[in-house]
Amino acid sequence: MKKNQLQELRNLSKEELLAKLEEMKKHLFELRLKHNVFKIKNPLEIRNLRRDIARVLTILKEKFEVKI
Repeated sequence: MKKNQLQELRNLSKEELLAKLEEMKKHLFELRLKHNVFKIKNPLEIRNLRRDIARVLTILKEKFEVKI
């Protein structure tokens, strides 16, 4: 994730961050399923998505003290 993308995430509201988090979790589930069935071309995408989810959770915790 680039710094400008991280800054954009920091500027989002709580509801937008939670929506983004749900979207990312669904995408991660789909990637894992595809990887188990078809062996996706770029398995590093799963790792990168997991780390992006952690970044969103960190931003939520820093800004809003949200428990998830």
